[in-house]
Amino acid sequence: MSEEPAPPTGPDLSQGVPFSGIPDGGMLLGNVGGKPVLVTRRGDELFAIGATCTHYGGPLAEGLMTDDMVRCPWHHAGFSLRSGEAVRAPALSHVSCWVVERRDDRVFVTHKLEAAKGAEGGRREPPSAPAAVVIVGGGGAGNAAAEMLRREGYAGPVTMISADDAAPYDRPNLSKDYLAGKAPEDWIPLRPREFYGKKRIDLLLGRRVTAIDARGKHVMLDDGSKRAFDTLLIATGAEPVRLTSSEDSGQRVLYLRTLADSRAIIAASKGARRAVVLGASFIGLEVAASLRARDIEVHVVAPGQRPLERVMGPQLGDFIRQLHEQHGVVFHMTRKARAIDPEAVILDSDERLPADLVVAGIGVRPNVELAEQAGLALQRGILVNEFLETSVPGIFAAGDVARWPDARTGERIRVEHWVVAERQGQTAARNILGLRERFDAAPFFWSRHYDTSIRYVGHAEAWDAIDVTGDLTAGDAAVSFRTGERTRAVATIGRDQASLRAEVAMECGDADALAAAVAP
Repeated sequence: MSEEPAPPTGPDLSQGVPFSGIPDGGMLLGNVGGKPVLVTRRGDELFAIGATCTHYGGPLAEGLMTDDMVRCPWHHAGFSLRSGEAVRAPALSHVSCWVVERRDDRVFVTHKLEAAKGAEGGRREPPSAPAAVVIVGGGGAGNAAAEMLRREGYAGPVTMISADDAAPYDRPNLSKDYLAGKAPEDWIPLRPREFYGKKRIDLLLGRRVTAIDARGKHVMLDDGSKRAFDTLLIATGAEPVRLTSSEDSGQRVLYLRTLADSRAIIAASKGARRAVVLGASFIGLEVAASLRARDIEVHVVAPGQRPLERVMGPQLGDFIRQLHEQHGVVFHMTRKARAIDPEAVILDSDERLPADLVVAGIGVRPNVELAEQAGLALQRGILVNEFLETSVPGIFAAGDVARWPDARTGERIRVEHWVVAERQGQTAARNILGLRERFDAAPFFWSRHYDTSIRYVGHAEAWDAIDVTGDLTAGDAAVSFRTGERTRAVATIGRDQASLRAEVAMECGDADALAAAVAP
């Protein structure tokens, strides 16, 4: 949460502004009583909502308006212009909605509504209402699904079972500002603990589901008890890939997946002078940046030629390496850890890297064991259709475990990104209630390294060509990953509007608009 919005600027909207000063399809940032308010126009219709994203505080006036929604430039959350409702994760809370009036040729924002219409839930009678919904997993997908069930008006029992001891929290921050010591822990929970009681969401923490009986429609818990379901959502996420015992004979390597993991790294960093990070993944490099913020010497060991090259290509890989090196990180590429003793990491070249702290970020594996035991169809993840329903009717899957048919390519993909998990949780909830909503959002994620943020839209497991427009070294560039004539993904630095426009173009299937979004 280090990115801070600008203070309120623009005209005092309570005093009125010319109607002609708000272009059709455009936005105007102003304030009412010092509170930032965004006024938008579609033809003769006018809307006014709070101008600050409820996710990380992004400036909505710098975002993109599409139909009746404005998208945040930072992390692509979406808000209804009519109600202020958070209609697109990662934002979960609505923004305020204001009364806007046109008097002759002037526009006035008069007062704030007490609650955004439809933003707090129960706004419609769902087409179907299962007798009981059980959600296995308390991460981004599970939490978003539970919230959406209530928002869509479902009044039946909702049980969310999480192996984590903590209530759902903001996982991306665990490797970023929180780990760096720039964000307090009270920023981490997605909701106050009492929220779940208020919404009648039965939250079982520190409990594991040991089996799913798809025919008998119940799950078994680690204490021997059962929970019956009419509809089930599997949102079990992923687990870090761990080193073998021969590589880490002392068992002192730390991993980062949970809040407890992040706390353990913070505790171990106190008094540490030198750290070794195994793996140049996004998690590994974000950990490296956070440890550098704590003035710890950091060495990164990874087998590839460049950091993130498999995902981001050589151009961005070189840029990211240079960025980290400018902040003092030392890279040992094309190397692996052969062994780890109490004092050092020994590389396969026999070089010893003294280390007070060792963190591994070498990938994750989806938790599909329960689905496999229950007889669900698998293919490097749990196979789901466009509605996120598995091969067993009434059982859905979302998040890191789900492999779904991508609307743009027709290929099945599985994506391990927080925003995708939350959006799939929301879509799965709607489909549990019979709304038959296809999941067709373009995958999106962001990664932050020091003061540089990378936004990535789409999905490219492979590519034929990479096109770079702009200047990476100047922090102003768009990188397109293409197979033939198809642009599969776009990464941007310093071009938030381009990232938003690429997202919209991908979701609309508009190749020309996509090309225009990344044009010089």
